Amino acid sequence: MLLLSILTIPFIAAIVLLFVKHNEKANYIAIGSSVVIMALAFNIAFNGAANFDADWILSLNARFILTADGLAKILILLTAISFPVIFITTSKNELRNRNQFLALMLFTQTGLLGVFLAGDALLFYFFWELALIPVYFLCSIWGGEKRIAITFKFFIYTFLGSLFMLIGIILVYTNTTDHSFLITSFKHANLTHGQQLAAFALFFTAFAIKMPIFPLHTWQPDAYEQSPTAVTMVLSAVMVKMGLYGIIRWLLPLFPAAAASHANFVIVLSLIGVIYASFIAIRQDDVKRLIAYSSIAHIGLMSAALFTNTSIGMQGVLIQLFSHGINVLGLWIVADIIEQQTGTRSMKALGGLAKKQPTLAILLVGFALANIALPLTNAFVGEFLIFNAIFQFNPWMGAFAGVSVVLAAIYTLNMVQKIAYGSVSDATNLMQVPNKSAQFVLMVLLGIVFVTGVYPQVLFNITADTLQQLFVK
Repeated sequence: MLLLSILTIPFIAAIVLLFVKHNEKANYIAIGSSVVIMALAFNIAFNGAANFDADWILSLNARFILTADGLAKILILLTAISFPVIFITTSKNELRNRNQFLALMLFTQTGLLGVFLAGDALLFYFFWELALIPVYFLCSIWGGEKRIAITFKFFIYTFLGSLFMLIGIILVYTNTTDHSFLITSFKHANLTHGQQLAAFALFFTAFAIKMPIFPLHTWQPDAYEQSPTAVTMVLSAVMVKMGLYGIIRWLLPLFPAAAASHANFVIVLSLIGVIYASFIAIRQDDVKRLIAYSSIAHIGLMSAALFTNTSIGMQGVLIQLFSHGINVLGLWIVADIIEQQTGTRSMKALGGLAKKQPTLAILLVGFALANIALPLTNAFVGEFLIFNAIFQFNPWMGAFAGVSVVLAAIYTLNMVQKIAYGSVSDATNLMQVPNKSAQFVLMVLLGIVFVTGVYPQVLFNITADTLQQLFVK
C-alpha cells in the first residue's frame, strides 16, 4: 500500500486545493503534502516497498501494477525532493489563482510518480498523459507574453510523441501471446524484424521528444523561457527524465536488436545535440535560456551513454539522473531569486552579486561548479562513467563528446562572471537578502551535491538491483 499511498496523497491534495481560496492555506497544503510524499519516497528508496497489483481494465487485460526497483526509486526520490523545494522557494512569487496553480502542480507530480512506478504499458501511458496535461494549462495560463504560441508548439510536439507511443504500445500488445500490457509480456512478444523496427521507431520518437534530443529539441528552450519558473523547474529537473526512463525501462529491453543496430545513429544525434546546445548556450544573455540549453547538453550525454549498452554507461546515467535534477534545481532557484528581485534575466544588466549578496553568490558558484562536473561534486561521478562508456564504445565519439566539457566550463563560468563579479549594476543594487526558507533549501541542495559527490555509494546502493536486472554487458 506504500506505493499506492505515494500516488493518492498528491492526487487528493490537488483536489482539496481546488476548493481552497486562501493563498497561505494553499501553500501549507501543497508544501505539507509534498513533504509527506518526500518522507514516503525516502522510505521506499532505502527500505523498499512491496509491489502493488490490482485489476484495472479487465476487458483489455490491463492491470494496475506498481513496482519500485532501483531505477524507479532514484527517480521517485528526485521527484519527491523537487516538489517541496519548488513549493517552498516560489511560495512568495505573485500568482493569480494560486490554489489552482498548486493543484495542477500536484496533478503533475502524481503523473510523474505513476510513470516511474507503472509496470503495465497502458498504465504507463495513462500516467504519461496525466503528467503532461496539467503542464499545458500551467504554461498557457501562467506563462509569459508568448505563452499561447509556445504552449501550442509544446502541445503539438508532445501530442505527436504520445500518439506515436500509443501506436507502438498497440502494435506490441497485439503480438503478445497472452494479450497483456505487462512489461514481461511485452518482452516476449512475437514481433517480426520489421515490426520490431517500427515499434522501436515509434517508442524512440516519443522518448526523444520528451528528453529532448537533436533535432526534436526546439520546443524546450522556448517552453522553459515562457513557463512560470516553478513549472520550468519541474520540466527541467524531473519531466525530461521521463524520456530517459522510457528508454531504460521500455525501449532497450523490448527491442534489443533494433537498439543495437541503431546505436551509432542515436549516439551521433545525441552528441550533435550536446555540442550544438553548448555553443548556443555560450551565445545566450538570458539566464533561463542558458540553463535550458545546458540541460539539453547534459541530457544528450546521458542518451548517448545509454546506447553504448555497457554497465558502466548505464550506471553513470542512473547516477546522473538524480544529480542533474538536483543541480539544475539549484540553478533555477538562484535564477528565480535574481529575476524576482531585479526584474531581469539579462546577464548584461546584472553584475556584482558577490558584493551585494555574497551568500547567494557562493551558492550560485557551488551549483555552477556542479554543472561543469568538478571533482567532489555529484555530477563528476556520473559524467566520468558516461564519458568512459562513450570512449569504450568509440574513441572518436568519446573525443567529440569530451569537447562538451570545455564548452560547459565556458558558458557556465561566463554566467558566474557576469552575474556574481564586476561592479554592482543598477539591477543588482535592487536585491535584498532572499527569504530564509529559500536560502535554507539552497544550502540543503548544495549539501546533497557535495555529500553524494564525496560519497556516491549511497546512490550506487539504490540503483544496484537495476544493473543486475538489465541486459547490459
